[in-house]
Amino acid sequence: LRADRQGGFRRRPDACRYEPGARRRIAFAIAVMLAGPALAETVVATRTIRPQEVIGASDVKLENADVPGAYVKLENVIGQEAKYALYPGRAVMRGALGEPAVVERNQFVVLIYQQGGLRIATDGRALDRGAVGERIRVMNVNSRTSLFGTISEDGTILVSN
Repeated sequence: LRADRQGGFRRRPDACRYEPGARRRIAFAIAVMLAGPALAETVVATRTIRPQEVIGASDVKLENADVPGAYVKLENVIGQEAKYALYPGRAVMRGALGEPAVVERNQFVVLIYQQGGLRIATDGRALDRGAVGERIRVMNVNSRTSLFGTISEDGTILVSN
C-alpha cells in the first residue's frame, strides 16, 4: 500500500491519502490470509503394514492432507517394501519404503567373479538381505571367507576385488 502524506496549512501532520483501489487490494489480501493453506493429497496406510512387507493397492489410499516429506502418488508406493511398520491413518513418509528384497539373509546364492575372459562361479551364502543393485556381505561356502558383492536382477551376486 502506498500512502502519500498530505501537506497543507491547517491539516494535521499525520493525515494520509490512500491511492485508488487500495481498499480492493486490502480486501483481497485479507481474503487470501483467511482462506488458509490449500490441502494436497497424501498417501496414507489403510491397515498396519509390517516391516519387509510389499505394499499392494488395497494397503494405501489418498487423503486430503499436506504432510511434508510424504508420498503424494499411489504409483510411487505400490510394489515397494516397508522398511519399518506403517500404521493405519498415518502418512507414508519417503524414507519408509524401498525396493523389494531379492536376496534374503542366509539364502544360498551363486557368487560370480568376472574379469576379462575369466569367469568363476561358486556357491555362497548371503549374510544380509537386499534388493537389486545393493551391495551386501556374502560368504564363500567352500573357503568360508566373507566378501562383498552386488545383487544382480537374477539373484546372483557379482563379486569383485
